[in-house]
Formats: sequence, structure tokens, C-alpha cells
Amino acid sequence: MNIIASLMEGLPKEAQISRIEFEGPAIAVYVKNPEAVADKMDAIRKVAKEIKKRVVVKADPSVRRDQKETSEIIKNMVTPEAEIVDIKFDDVMGEVIIKAKKPGLVIGKGGQIQQKIFMETKWRPVIVREPPIKSRMLDNIMVHIVNENEYRMKTLRNFGERIHRELIFKDRYVRVTALGGFSEVGRSAVLVETQESKILLDTGVNPSVSFGERMYPKLDIEQLNLEDVDAVVVTHAHLDHSGMIPFLFKYGYEGPVYATPPTRDIMALLQLDLLDVASKEGRPLPYSAKEVRKELLHTITLDYEEVTDIAPDVRLTFYNAGHIVGSAMAHLHIGDGIHNLVYTGDYKYARTRLLDRATDQFPRVDTLISETTYGAQSQPTREESELQLIELITRTINRNGKVLIPVLAVGRGQEIMLIVNNAIKNKLIPQVPVYVSGLVDEVTAIHNAYPELLSREVRDQILYKDENPFTSEFFRRIEGYREDVAKGDPSIILATSGMLNGGSSLEFFKDMASDSRNTLIFVSYQAEGTLGRKLRDGAKEVQLVDRDGRVQNIKVQMEVNAVEGFSGHSDRNQLKRFMENISPRPKNIVLNHGEPSAIASFAHLLEQRKREMGLTGTRIFTPSILDSMRLV
Repeated sequence: MNIIASLMEGLPKEAQISRIEFEGPAIAVYVKNPEAVADKMDAIRKVAKEIKKRVVVKADPSVRRDQKETSEIIKNMVTPEAEIVDIKFDDVMGEVIIKAKKPGLVIGKGGQIQQKIFMETKWRPVIVREPPIKSRMLDNIMVHIVNENEYRMKTLRNFGERIHRELIFKDRYVRVTALGGFSEVGRSAVLVETQESKILLDTGVNPSVSFGERMYPKLDIEQLNLEDVDAVVVTHAHLDHSGMIPFLFKYGYEGPVYATPPTRDIMALLQLDLLDVASKEGRPLPYSAKEVRKELLHTITLDYEEVTDIAPDVRLTFYNAGHIVGSAMAHLHIGDGIHNLVYTGDYKYARTRLLDRATDQFPRVDTLISETTYGAQSQPTREESELQLIELITRTINRNGKVLIPVLAVGRGQEIMLIVNNAIKNKLIPQVPVYVSGLVDEVTAIHNAYPELLSREVRDQILYKDENPFTSEFFRRIEGYREDVAKGDPSIILATSGMLNGGSSLEFFKDMASDSRNTLIFVSYQAEGTLGRKLRDGAKEVQLVDRDGRVQNIKVQMEVNAVEGFSGHSDRNQLKRFMENISPRPKNIVLNHGEPSAIASFAHLLEQRKREMGLTGTRIFTPSILDSMRLV
């Protein structure tokens, strides 16, 4: 099938097509008369359906209005209530980037205003939300992408040529190889191969290991030549899934990275933070900030349920995973339907204060690769966990102590913010300052840029009630560690890292550990080998390096508690319900991302209850690192 010939034949002649370009997974049709296209959108949709490709209409550069004139047209066309804060032009991509506090008023009902801007100015509008909390990362990403627009266009066209080429081989097979995160937690990476293409699903680091080969996925295997990889798909931003992607660019990868918009933003933030922490600790990573910046230019963002070609024989669709903001399950439609694979990444099959429940409905599923972090463990209900957290905080404050809650910067930090804000608001705990330290604050700003991806309750508060819980009067934002907070009046401190293996939470712990009035509350998973795990398991004395580089013995006299139930992972019961409800039923279930005991326990449960769970014909697999499975 000749794609360009089909487009030339199917689109109206009066549109005056000047050229057609492959720009990544999309096909850009440049026209000199966009008005003619607006009247014939059905024809565009028909052609796109026939060729099964994403078609984007852009105006030829020769007909675009002057940038200054375009800015004035936009300001006159959009109501002042939209609060436009910036207008930038990307003349290479043919886009005008409009940043507004209320982007819905720029888009208009059914996209009418957005379409009108295109027709009037001939610039394709890209609408971006200005979050109420300033995000340096979002600003830097936008500036970086616009400044490097010529490089980005060149790479998109290179991707496009590779994605839209004709199929070469007739032999059909699908093989999956476990590179990391199988029979373990951390360094997630999966290689999916067909005769035509190679796709990497996630490429992470092991957060509980600071050096050695167990820190990284097995990227040195014979069949993995980085120059031959067609695409990297990132399910979410946590470093155990994204922390080694810059490494790929340092050692030969030149292809695209697919992620949701929040994943792109938070992924880059966490990678840069990891580089900073590793440098301070004298354990440099095998890549630099240069590769993180390159990764951003190669990243193509996709919304949930947006079907996209990523290789000649593979289509990708993201579905909500409910784990952290922007987290996705990756659905790969391979060949002409010879195999459909769903890789869950990390998912939460229950509603939280922050996010809606993970999706369980897919067009087709032959093989499911599912995380099993808590496959052997059931957790308390959210209500029970919140009550326990509130009780511990209240008891500590009443004895004139301070509460330190080490949180994961992404997800857990925002979840606990919502719980604490609600509890103070409803007078369930005393009103004391709630300090939000460093990285948690920046990540919260990114959450505010994507309220449409948060839970229905939070979404409605932000978009319709003008009651943003993240900007509550109870929160006080601070940069990193502060001694006056650690030794001051009763307060609640939310700080990273969640496992006390670095960051401001570790610094707060050093100063607060000796005071029996204080309380340390863990609200997330504590990996083997971390300080958090030692303290959770009852250590009463630990050795740490102080701020002057000397080893110090710290006696732990503060109260230490762990509140289960806030995890962004599904527990055993939630995993079971997901397997019961997933539609259609998979032929193969591959369990990963769990300690061997957790995976073995959940695999046994599935085997024992196949019939009652509707999985009679389903095969269960529990591979280890470097195992390969031929699925077709």
C-alpha cells in the first residue's frame, strides 16, 4: 500500500497539498488551504482509517501569519478568563504553544476555538496548562524542546521512515526476554522481539543496590544491539522503570521513547535528581545530564487509549494503570493481530484519593505480563490505614513531638498530602505546619499541570470548585533539609526519599532520631538492604555518615511505625480481582516484579483457582532474569 498515494487521492484537491512528511508515528499533510480541509474532515478520517495511520494536517509555512499578528489574534479570540500567560512559536513544527491557567477556555467546546485559531493564523495550536504551583522542570522542558526544534524534526522524520516502511519478513514470531525485574523488584526491563522489530518495555535501575551488576538490567545480551531497537516504551516515571533510559542513548540508541506527558516530565526530573545524588555520594552513573536532555528530544508523548504505530508491525496503546500520575499499561498489537500483549508495569486495582482504578478492559489480550509485588500479601483497607496514620500523628503532636514521613516523591507524597490536608480540614488531627520538602514539591507542581489525570474527586476540586488541595494553607514548602524544622515545634514533615537511602528525609532522621517524642512513619515499600528496611525491622542503632563526612552512631529512640495500605501497587486481593475481571481472558499470564516468594505464592493461587477465576485455559509462567519465551 502506498501511503502517500492514498492520501493524495483521498484528500480534497482544493486543500492544495504542498508536501507529506512522516513525522514519527504521525503523517503530516502540509496544505496551503486549510479551510478546504476543515470542510472535509470526514474525508481525512476516512483516509486515515483506510491506511490505519495517524494523520495530522498542518499549514504550509508560506501561508502562516506573522508571529506578532498571530499573538494578537489569539489574545483577541480567547476570553481573558483563560489567563494566557505565554505564547511561544515553534516555526519548524508549525506550532504555536499557548500556556494558560484555564486551557479549556482556549480549546473551546468541542475544540472550536482551537480549530478557529488554526484557521485564522495557520499555526497549529498546542495548549498547555500553567499549574498553580510553579514547575521549573516543565518550563525547562518546553524551552529545551522548542530551542532544539530542528533536531527534533529531523529525528521525527527518521523515526517515521522506519515506522512506516513496508514489512520485509514473512516468518511470524513473538519472543519476550526478561532483562530485569523478574523474580525480583527493581531494574525492570523487557525485550519484545518479532521478525521485523525489537521493542524495549521499561529500562530501570535497582533502587536498593548502589553498585554492581544487580543495579542494572541485562542490556549486554547478544540479541540486544541498541542500534536495532525500534522503540522504548516507558510505563511510568519511577526510576526502577526509567532510570537507565539515558544510558541507551549514550551507547548507540537513536530511536523514540514513548510515554504519557506526565511520565516524560517526572522521568527527566527523577533522572537528573538521581545523577545529583549519585555524584554527591561519589558513585557516578554510566550516563550524564547530556543523555537526559537527548532523551527528552526523542520522547513522543501519547494520551491514554491513543493507538499509535511504533514499528512496522507493532501498534501501542496506553491504558490507565492507577499507580502514579501518567502511569500506563502498555498494549502491543503485533502484526495483523497475530499476538496482543499487555505489559502492566506497576498498577493499582483500587481507587485512591489521588487516582482512579487501573483499567481492566482491552480490545484483545493473548499474553499478560503482570507485576506481583504484593502477590503474597493482603493489605489493610484504605480507611483502616488512614485511621492508623491519623492516630499516630495525633498521638505524636499531643506529646509535643514531630512526625517524619519519608515519602516517594511521585505518588506517595501527593497521596499523603491529600490525606493530611483532609484530616486537618476536618479537625481529625491538630493543626500544625506541614512541611513539604524539595522534590515532593516539584513533582506536586507537575501533578497540577495534569488534573484531568487525577481522581474524579481531586479533578473536580481543581477544575470546577477552585479548591486545589495541593495549595492548601496548611502546607509550607521548603528546600531540602532545615535544622530549625527538625528541632522546632511540633510539625509534620514529608520528605524524600521514601526508603531513607538519601535525600532530605535522611537528614531529618539524623536530627530527630534521638528524641523519643518524635515518630517516624513509613508509608511505602522498604526494599531489602535499605536503611528504611532496617529501621522498620526494629534496628535500634545505625551507623551513618554525617554532614562532615564522619561516621556516626545514631541511637534510634524515636517511635518507628509502618502503615501499610497506601501502596500504589495492588495487593494480593486486588491482583486476584484484576485477574478475575480482565477482559478478554489472556492465554498466558507471566508474573514479574516481585520477590520470588511473592511470585510463587500468587502463581500457586492462580493455578489452584483457575476454574473459579475463569482462567481454565490460561498458562501461568514465572520466568527469571535472562529467560526467553516464544509466544507465537
